[in-house]
Amino acid sequence: MRKILIADDEHKIVMTLEYTFRKNGYEVFIARDGSEVLELLKEETPDIILLDIMMPNVDGYTTIQEIKKQEKLKECKVVFLSAKTNPADIEKGLSLGADAYVTKPYSIKKLIQQIDELLET
Repeated sequence: MRKILIADDEHKIVMTLEYTFRKNGYEVFIARDGSEVLELLKEETPDIILLDIMMPNVDGYTTIQEIKKQEKLKECKVVFLSAKTNPADIEKGLSLGADAYVTKPYSIKKLIQQIDELLET
């Protein structure tokens, strides 16, 4: 079973994504901010992380930098899922090592398709 970590502080987004990915056969883990992501990663090694940028405590940019330092997570894919649509923000996210950058609002169907494709590579 594929494992996905969803990191977002917007409750409705988390609930929708959690339901959708469970329905599609994923084991789902939830974090509300970057510090929760980093704590959870001490115990779990997901296949993919959906990461919001604007979160309390530790933002997504800082979180991905910490993720990329960990040897056990080098195979883990990271997808930014953010309301930040400025090309500079997208470029920054990708330059920090994200495998994809999806802007909100997004299509759930396209998001699942994109994640499935990422995990097949």
